[in-house]
Amino acid sequence: MRLVIQGSNLGPSQLEQLARLCESCQFTRLESQAYSLVVEFPPRSEINAYCAAQGIDCAFVPDDQLLENFGLVVMDMDSTLISIECIDEIADMQGLKPQVAAITESAMRGEIEFAESLRRRAALLQGLDELALQRVYDERLQLNPGAELLISTLKQKGIKTMLVSGGFQQFTDGLKQRLGLDYAYGNNLEVADGKLTGQVLGSIIDAQGKADWLAKIRDELGLNREQVIAIGDGANDLRMIAAAGVGIAYHAKPVVQQQATYALNHVGLDGVLNLFRA
Repeated sequence: MRLVIQGSNLGPSQLEQLARLCESCQFTRLESQAYSLVVEFPPRSEINAYCAAQGIDCAFVPDDQLLENFGLVVMDMDSTLISIECIDEIADMQGLKPQVAAITESAMRGEIEFAESLRRRAALLQGLDELALQRVYDERLQLNPGAELLISTLKQKGIKTMLVSGGFQQFTDGLKQRLGLDYAYGNNLEVADGKLTGQVLGSIIDAQGKADWLAKIRDELGLNREQVIAIGDGANDLRMIAAAGVGIAYHAKPVVQQQATYALNHVGLDGVLNLFRA
């Protein structure tokens, strides 16, 4: 397998210590802040502890997990592909961000069922002008670091990309067009007479909904589970991650890091690419 290490704190002294722990010094440089090392029987707990203390991401990746062996990458939107929680920013237009953000945080920790949390948050937005959604998209939505490089590289490799979100279609559609994503799905806030009604239309995309969309598109593409990567940060992403061959926790809640295949806490989304480079 490969030990993949990456992060801005990665320097000569860290490489030297990791080489000692692995009893090997055959590092391959992947990027300016990323290296891989072929290992057979690494002391995983020691390496994990050292990297955590140094603020370095590390992953033990099987040799056969290479980018060209995947066919679909599925991503969460809020706090994964983008840096904000859209509904929190929409609520800010109403002066309700603290109340909505508290519900969001509780849902991401898995303390409240997502569908119930979404209904509660949407209800607080009743009466807000629908133009607030576009203002959030234009003024506050930012891609997380490395997002554009990740998407463009996947497209070059012929790997399909899907955004599936418990957030809103008004944002997923915009990102699909902006980034050239192959698929994008989100929930739909009801609007009447130019105002949000506080209701969500149709079936809510929750944790199971995300997993169902992954399975549907995977099957349509004729892929198997091992050819799918899922990336997320909150409890609502756990079933989607479990349905994929590889799950990546991106700057994620502890419950997600515990269940994902790999965790990225210190690098951008382009760090996903380094995991699967030989």
